[in-house]
Amino acid sequence: MTSTTTDFDEATGAPRGLSTDHSRAVAEGAHQHGRGGTPQSSRADRVSSFDLAQFPVPNGREEEWRFAPVDRLAPLFDAELTGPKVITTVIEAPEVTVEVVDRDDVRLGQAGKPGDRTAATAWASFQRATVVTIPAQAVASTATTIRVEGIDASKPTASHVLVHARELSEALVVIDHIGPATLAETVEVIVEDGAHLTVISVQDWAPGSVHASSHRLRLGRDATLKHIVVTLGGDVVRITPDAEFVGENGSVEMIGLYFADAGQHQEHRLFVDHAVASCRSRVTYKGALQGDGAHTVWVGDVLIRAAAEGTDTYELNRNLVLSEGARADSVPNLEIETGLIAGAGHASATGRFDDEQLFYLRSRGIPEPDARRLVVRGFFAELIHAIGVPEVEERLTAAIDAELEKSMSVLDAGPTLAGLEDSL
Repeated sequence: MTSTTTDFDEATGAPRGLSTDHSRAVAEGAHQHGRGGTPQSSRADRVSSFDLAQFPVPNGREEEWRFAPVDRLAPLFDAELTGPKVITTVIEAPEVTVEVVDRDDVRLGQAGKPGDRTAATAWASFQRATVVTIPAQAVASTATTIRVEGIDASKPTASHVLVHARELSEALVVIDHIGPATLAETVEVIVEDGAHLTVISVQDWAPGSVHASSHRLRLGRDATLKHIVVTLGGDVVRITPDAEFVGENGSVEMIGLYFADAGQHQEHRLFVDHAVASCRSRVTYKGALQGDGAHTVWVGDVLIRAAAEGTDTYELNRNLVLSEGARADSVPNLEIETGLIAGAGHASATGRFDDEQLFYLRSRGIPEPDARRLVVRGFFAELIHAIGVPEVEERLTAAIDAELEKSMSVLDAGPTLAGLEDSL
């Protein structure tokens, strides 16, 4: 695999320089994506189905699993996930309705079909679903909070949530994941014509947790969706948001923040399907990682189909490596079937702490721990402020500070970052 690293200014986002280590391409099998196998020629060709039999148990050679620790995710590949159910608690806005329905409810499955093995096992295994509906033309006066609480990580289980914003409605929904769990999850989000919806999914699992979540997003005409993913806890977390436009002039903003510690695997695989004309998408994900074995993966796929004239899309991923032994993989993909678009592009950068920034701050009398905290806060600041929910913003800032305390103890006890760039 070709390894690319960039030093960038965390305050401005401007890249400081780009170096590509082509020597690793042959050694790691660039044309086989490091593990062999043949990738699909188009993102549109990948299988999607409610039938579990369409998805063989992964071995790690498949395109969609090539970065994943399939051995650690293996419990979620089983045909039946029969572990203890998670506890789902909803505190809804006065204007919002909440129901718990059986799996045969006709509203379920309308946001799209599963696209990989864990998405299919989640669909096959859930028994009841939580349905949150924002009625037509309703404007929610407060946020609706869905708390998904695990109670036991020893056996795998499944859950299903549907958030349905009816036409011309407005609402904010926060999905909060806590406790210990081994969970395959489906989150369906349907935004009908003219509706405005913000969905925030926070993964703050207890240590030992394994979580694979398929987010299927469907946008109607003139619909607007802000989809935010925050990943902090758990041993293995894999989030796969798929956004599909089914009406013209839709707009989706997909924001992600993640912080991986030693031994954690955090993976975010996005797919934006521009199937109709005149729609807009913006994807911005940022992550930090530290400690031996910390691994983050970001894959962003955008498909602009032949009928999607007037599309405007851009995706960005940046990663900040705080210590040796951590690895960030970042793969932006853009597939265009028509030249009649408003704009399309992507960018990806992975770098370490900027020694010049640290020197500047320390030369102004700022102690090194505070200087590092300022740099990381500056790296995340734009996205934290974009969340727009003070309690979530404060919680995220506190979590980042707690992670930085760990990194300072690691630096005090271990080697410096010298030579890190050569190891990426």
